[in-house]
Amino acid sequence: MYCNQCEQTAKGIACTTHGVCGKDPEVSALQDLLVHAVMGLSLYAVEGRKKGITDPEVDRFTVKAIFTTLTNVDFDPARFQNYINEAVAMRDKLKERVGVSFDHNSANFQPASDVAGLTEQGKQVSLDSDKETDADIQSMQQILLYGVKGVAAYADHAAILNQTDEKVYAFIQEAMAALTRNDLEANDWLGLILKCGEMNFRAMELLDAGNTGTYGHPTPTAVPLGHKKGKAIVVSGHDLKDLEELLKQTEGKGIYVYTHGEMLPTHGYPELKKYSHFYGHYGTAWQNQQKEFANFPGAILMTTNCIQKPQESYADNIFTTGLVGWPGVHHVDGHDYGPVIEKALAMPGFPSDEDNGTVNVGFARNAVIGVAPKVIEAVKGGAIKHFFLVGGCDGAKPGRNYYADLVEQAPKDTVILTLACGKFRFFDKDLGDIGGIPRLLDVGQCNDAYSAIQIALALANAFDCDVNELPLTLILSWYEQKAVAILLTLLHLGIKNIFIGPSLPAFITPNVLNVLVENYNLRPISTPEKDLEMILG
Repeated sequence: MYCNQCEQTAKGIACTTHGVCGKDPEVSALQDLLVHAVMGLSLYAVEGRKKGITDPEVDRFTVKAIFTTLTNVDFDPARFQNYINEAVAMRDKLKERVGVSFDHNSANFQPASDVAGLTEQGKQVSLDSDKETDADIQSMQQILLYGVKGVAAYADHAAILNQTDEKVYAFIQEAMAALTRNDLEANDWLGLILKCGEMNFRAMELLDAGNTGTYGHPTPTAVPLGHKKGKAIVVSGHDLKDLEELLKQTEGKGIYVYTHGEMLPTHGYPELKKYSHFYGHYGTAWQNQQKEFANFPGAILMTTNCIQKPQESYADNIFTTGLVGWPGVHHVDGHDYGPVIEKALAMPGFPSDEDNGTVNVGFARNAVIGVAPKVIEAVKGGAIKHFFLVGGCDGAKPGRNYYADLVEQAPKDTVILTLACGKFRFFDKDLGDIGGIPRLLDVGQCNDAYSAIQIALALANAFDCDVNELPLTLILSWYEQKAVAILLTLLHLGIKNIFIGPSLPAFITPNVLNVLVENYNLRPISTPEKDLEMILG
């Protein structure tokens, strides 16, 4: 296997024997083959659009299939076998409709009849199987592929809430088809990379419309970190629809529903917080789930990405849904959470109430822009000197304490905006306020990056300046491919002087990095002390 798509990759280069995420060589090869199959499907989808032939089923399958190959989503070989067969069947059906043929292997190969055969096929199309492509070109191809994986994730989230845009699907297929070509030059790939950022911005806009249109705009909300006596279910991942359906089905059953990881910000949505048994937050970020889930006395539901290998101590209590999968783990289809509820009722639950304080969420774009005049006055009066957006993924790799240290060391006349699970390094810190404005503002999930961007654009408009002229610095942590897509969106928007860490992507070569530094002043983090001194001067 050869996988370099996440920040925690082995030795900072690539996982070659077993993924640090828990992915084994078999699943890695199957994911590579699925990506290969989608490339072939995309060739015909792109050609079909030229002839006025589109297929919504193909579009939706494309994003689902790509999303399953994102880090910490699906580890089940049997499901990948089904996806590969479905991709090839769709490809051949579309090929007949379009009436053309392509020479590329992805457009013609036939899948083996069993998982072992598919695994061997996957080994032939993995990233390290390409020995001829120039290293810098291959780097840009990987940036594009990993960015597209992030776009596919956001597009799938949005589609679940009936928000779609054919332009997003068309681009994803355009990019996947481009990966079959060997005649494109560096500028061509750079153009596709920036277009990926543009399309990700649109996908995040669709998701924001789906979330706020369905569940209302988040409002500032204090979320308990303790628990109530009684039966319990904890929900992790990202998906609001799954949470809503679970809340409906658990109503009146004497079960309290808790969030974990990236689900924390869901407590700010009016249409979700109206459920009285939707109580509080349990645990911290995704990489701590094995320890935290082992101590949870109820059922566990994993939605979307972030699953780790379930430990034996809770293997019978955890359920997956949607695109998430792990061999041997109970999977729930069609939002029928009866088995999850039965498991929760059969387990002991929490023996007593426990008060561990609260944290505040719900400072999304509507809430922050709503107090913009107060913020602007504080900036003009000198009470607020600088804004930091400290956001992104958390992870287990050493070096991530940087983000908590920076937040704690930031001067008291600065405001910290945060989103995604990186905030769990400091989410429960009391940073005080500036004239009634909390110094720590939780914008939401990584899925809510659109909201953070809109806040920055609104402030720039209010001060009649460019975003790059604001007293604002973006300090990002990355782990998986959604973060790659968000970075490409920021580059597409022309945002410069971004700090990124804890380490740079292994798939970016020195020459490609130099282009990003020269054009966007993208820089790796160093130490909180040095970076704060550089930023605040």
